[in-house]
Amino acid sequence: MKRKLNFRDTVTVKREMGDRYFPNEMPDYIPETATAAVDETFTERNNKDSLIKLLSLPYNILSQKLKASALELKDTVVRETWGMRGKRVKDYSLYTGALGTAYLLFKAYQVTKNQNDLNLCSDIIKACDSVSRDSGRVTFICGRAGVCALGAVAAKHAGDGRLLDHYLAQFKEIKLPVDLPHELLYGRAGFLWACSFLNKHIGKETISTSHKRAVVDEIIQAGRLTRKGKCPLLYEWHGKRYWGAAHGISGIMLVLMDLELTPDEVEDVKGTLRYMIKNHFPSGNYPSSEGNESDCLVHWCHGAPGIALTLAKAAEVFGDKEFLQAAIEAGEVVWNRGLLKRVGICHGISGNTYVFLSLYRLTGNVEYLYRAKAFACFLHDRAHKLVSEGKMHGGDRPYSLFEGFGGMAHLFLDILEPSEARFPAYEL
Repeated sequence: MKRKLNFRDTVTVKREMGDRYFPNEMPDYIPETATAAVDETFTERNNKDSLIKLLSLPYNILSQKLKASALELKDTVVRETWGMRGKRVKDYSLYTGALGTAYLLFKAYQVTKNQNDLNLCSDIIKACDSVSRDSGRVTFICGRAGVCALGAVAAKHAGDGRLLDHYLAQFKEIKLPVDLPHELLYGRAGFLWACSFLNKHIGKETISTSHKRAVVDEIIQAGRLTRKGKCPLLYEWHGKRYWGAAHGISGIMLVLMDLELTPDEVEDVKGTLRYMIKNHFPSGNYPSSEGNESDCLVHWCHGAPGIALTLAKAAEVFGDKEFLQAAIEAGEVVWNRGLLKRVGICHGISGNTYVFLSLYRLTGNVEYLYRAKAFACFLHDRAHKLVSEGKMHGGDRPYSLFEGFGGMAHLFLDILEPSEARFPAYEL
């Protein structure tokens, strides 16, 4: 049953939402065949608005602008997070640390084939390898699994078999603590995602099905024990039953869909997603946690964006029109409320843009590609200025992959080949 808000709640929510995002005043859709006429019309109406002019460019021309911006940003990120730190690593994580810079460099290498980017990526991973050994964290985004997995993939591309074997051996030595949570950032799902990443980029059964199966069993069993009411799988993290991608059931379900499941487990995943769809807010957005009535977060980590990506995955895996329709409806929330006053991919415009890229990949509908282009144009045209004016948050770690301009650079590189674009460390 969809949640109802009373009048006072509605007023509070609207005020909080207005503080979180910019009104989306961009045209709903500009067909590229009408570019010249639309550009002239909007130039007159908007006094040569630079954003509209950028948005009116054909995709191939815009792509080159985004590529140049991305590579310049990449160099800045490397300088700020590696060069100016004396090539020393304190925070090794993909989320806010040096491994995020390595991930961005690997993406740049994939786009440009610049060997220097791959070499620097490998150097940073080696430094992260040393620092992460005794960290006790085991996931891709925030733990040692990310270091070993990305290290192995970079070594493969560099043709370094010895280093590839080293990272794979180190990965297989990772032990999961008994009290490990189940979510994506710090828990079992985050370790399993690293396993799937290796199997995709190195080869099937690089991490064996039996090795993953033991972890899947623990996740499924825990979800069934925690469930309440009609939701087949629920999980607790820090005393709350989160729904989102980072700490909740949405992220866990996405990871499970990339693994071999029994028919009963498949039904549990489907049932969990249907429970979420049935209980979303009247606005189309989703609660951050079970029982939470606040409809103001439209982030990858909490709210419609991360859940939209999971629902799109479900539509792809199960071929279910219900999941496709739900993903599309969540995408509407992102279009209307997703121009966040933040840059990054975890809780910013860069991350929200991936919703449209995912829907484009799933449906082939060029209007979703246009929406991704529109959000990217907003960032390209205004992000630096808005951050410098204090009207937009550049992130507590402003050059990191998940919070800052590192994520924006990654998006700009990804959008060059939209059919291949994937949300970093979430979509495979």
